[in-house]
Amino acid sequence: MSELILSVDLGTTALKIALFNQSGELKALSAQEYALLTPATSFVEVNANTYWESFKKGLLEIKHKYNYAPGAVTALGLSAQGETLFFLDKNNSPLRNAIVWMDNRAQEEAAQLTAEFTDEECYRVTGQVSFDPCWPAAKILWIKKHEPELFAQTARFMLIEDYFIHRLTGQFVSEGSLLCSTTYWNITTKAWWREMLGYLGISEERLPEIKEPGQAIGPILPAVAAELGLSKEIVVCTGALDQAAGAIGVGNIAEGIFSENIGAALAICAPVNKPVYDPNRSMPLHYFAIPDMYMMHTFTTGGMALRWFRDKFCDLEISAANLMGEDAYGLLTKEAANVAPGSEGLVMLPHLSGSMAPDVNSKARGVYFGFTLKHQKQHFIRALMESLGYIVRRNIDALSGMGIEVQEIRSLGGGSRSKLWNQIKADITGKQLVTLKCEEAACLGAAILAGKATGLFSDIKTACNRMALIEERFYPNTANAEVYGSGYEIYKKLFFDLTGLFESSFVQ
Repeated sequence: MSELILSVDLGTTALKIALFNQSGELKALSAQEYALLTPATSFVEVNANTYWESFKKGLLEIKHKYNYAPGAVTALGLSAQGETLFFLDKNNSPLRNAIVWMDNRAQEEAAQLTAEFTDEECYRVTGQVSFDPCWPAAKILWIKKHEPELFAQTARFMLIEDYFIHRLTGQFVSEGSLLCSTTYWNITTKAWWREMLGYLGISEERLPEIKEPGQAIGPILPAVAAELGLSKEIVVCTGALDQAAGAIGVGNIAEGIFSENIGAALAICAPVNKPVYDPNRSMPLHYFAIPDMYMMHTFTTGGMALRWFRDKFCDLEISAANLMGEDAYGLLTKEAANVAPGSEGLVMLPHLSGSMAPDVNSKARGVYFGFTLKHQKQHFIRALMESLGYIVRRNIDALSGMGIEVQEIRSLGGGSRSKLWNQIKADITGKQLVTLKCEEAACLGAAILAGKATGLFSDIKTACNRMALIEERFYPNTANAEVYGSGYEIYKKLFFDLTGLFESSFVQ
């Protein structure tokens, strides 16, 4: 039996565990959901032990689905949500619930950091375009102000990947792809931002040791291996931010390749060989999952817009899908396929919860423009799908303006399952779009990083060639270039012309 790799994706509302062989074949998958705690407005938390218990349950399910000898698994890799913060005491036990990345309580603290350091300095040092309430620096400052006794008792401030590595190995380590959005780590020197640490009132001793993504850390502690039913010989490796891991999982490992992920959000990743800063300070810069590479990465409203449309206007399709045992999204796609490219002049702005880079506007809202008596529900569905294609193109154009030319798109996430949507994105961007056989891209990316770290592969490129297998290629249909070019120009003009209205109180 070939050696197996276990990978864990530490998601916002679910933890996934995947078991892969060295050919990228998914042998077993488990998804363990957990509830987010919202004790007050803008507060989002999870009990720290909830993650660990979900991990244990997931391992049991994996073992039930695929009977493997404990010694067959040689490496464990991690993919992780960013910014979720843990507070450990001197005995390495959590002092409180973890504060989840989407927690927005630290509004005043983010403004305080902006006043002290400026957003321009934040971008220069950390790659993040501004201080934000969700960044760990603001979270730590909030704890210092509102829970001072707990702040004083905190011996370690850790991110979720760091916490799992510690639980598994006893070591305190972190890596750059997660650290860059803490806003207390310097993305170019790969060291702590000492001025920020001084302002927060924390020392380097209260933070993990800095490692590279995809680096072997050590074997699982014997007692923990016994608790989990795993071999104590398994080597635990640092992983990467989930979006960076997902990019690895679809083979997006070189400058010129661009990955887009339509899940609830639309996320984009574009690796670059050196730090590249957006002169408009709207495109964030992140550390990539490959040492000494970087990535342009942002996200905005994505598949949640289609879910909104389904839930609000498609009771008939939902009922029909339930009766036929099909997916309602599949029925919506079939309806959209009956509409010509360009939706007969109907254009949508899908910004149901604001817009992110490169067109940052938290007050942007959804808009349908240009509908007439001839338009039907199917036109609205297709226009929504096309609108996300326009966002993908908008990001590619923004990257081109920064000197980063995209040659190929790698697609992942739920949106990549739709052949129609894939073709729409290829036609709108004029780029070849590639889908992969494994849909669990973040888990696969974590497995690839762990395989390289433990010597199963000589390098990441070799690992991707073995494990990230191409499913299908979609080539742009030049016959649709003119209609989509026109729709794209309308999309851009709509967004900028409506900026004043977005600022008006009646759309809040």
